[in-house]
Amino acid sequence: ARLGGLAIFFALSAVVIGILATSEALTSGEITLWHYVGVLLGGLILMIGGFLDDRFDLPAQTTILAPILAAFCAIGFGIEVDKLTNPFGGVMILTSFQSDILVFIWLMLVMYTTKFLDGLDGLATSVTSVGAIMIMLLSLTVTYFQPDVALLSAVTIGAYLGFLFWNVHPASIFLGEGGSTFVGFMLGILAVISGGKVATALLVLGIPLLDVVWVITRRFREGGIARVFVGDKKHLHHRLLALGWGQTRIVILYVAVAAAFGVSALFLQSREKLVALIILALVMLLTALFFVQKERHAKDQS
Repeated sequence: ARLGGLAIFFALSAVVIGILATSEALTSGEITLWHYVGVLLGGLILMIGGFLDDRFDLPAQTTILAPILAAFCAIGFGIEVDKLTNPFGGVMILTSFQSDILVFIWLMLVMYTTKFLDGLDGLATSVTSVGAIMIMLLSLTVTYFQPDVALLSAVTIGAYLGFLFWNVHPASIFLGEGGSTFVGFMLGILAVISGGKVATALLVLGIPLLDVVWVITRRFREGGIARVFVGDKKHLHHRLLALGWGQTRIVILYVAVAAAFGVSALFLQSREKLVALIILALVMLLTALFFVQKERHAKDQS
């Protein structure tokens, strides 16, 4: 039941390879064949690492090797960011070294965000589907027109939604370790190869990403670096579940927030996107304070 990630990976790989073998639709822009080789090899590494973890329940210090190798693989085959838009004006040109560091951090951040997000039926796949849809729509606009990126996004969406049909609550199949990181890996890749649309992906993943930052910070304060790798049930979706929310209701909330901020990214300029990210951070901060106060109140009563 935890091999759902393999279904997504093989479906996506089969379609991508089929298109590459029969047309130039996926290489009509700046994405080259080598980029696809790096992406698919990175995905394969995640599948192998995820299978081993699901089979043998590996420690967190070991499971992190697959995402690291997948990120290195993508970078090694040319996945990079040449420039970033400065929200205060102008463009920041990146060196190859700066690009490699940025892409590595970005991919690891997104992979672990979706890994931690995969705590409820359909949650991680639904949110990443929203992200892929937004990048596809953005790639079809006159300003950014990138038909190759739009097509790859569409293939990714199809693979996600085909799996999601069986993954909605009550789920009959699950992403597993490999799938939970692969859906984030693909969204991170789409954000990079579409010309550095990192802000769009950040807006879609804003709440779960900030939740990861919150959880890691809390764990570190409780027990140092070793505590960071110890899982718990204190992610935002777990807390909402403890409040009595149903899984479907929580997933709808996450999707609605992701879609609302994702759609805004289609119309906002760089500085306005920064404002939207700040608003998201404030919302998450208020939410965190609410649950902290609730925990303290519960301890005082006990």
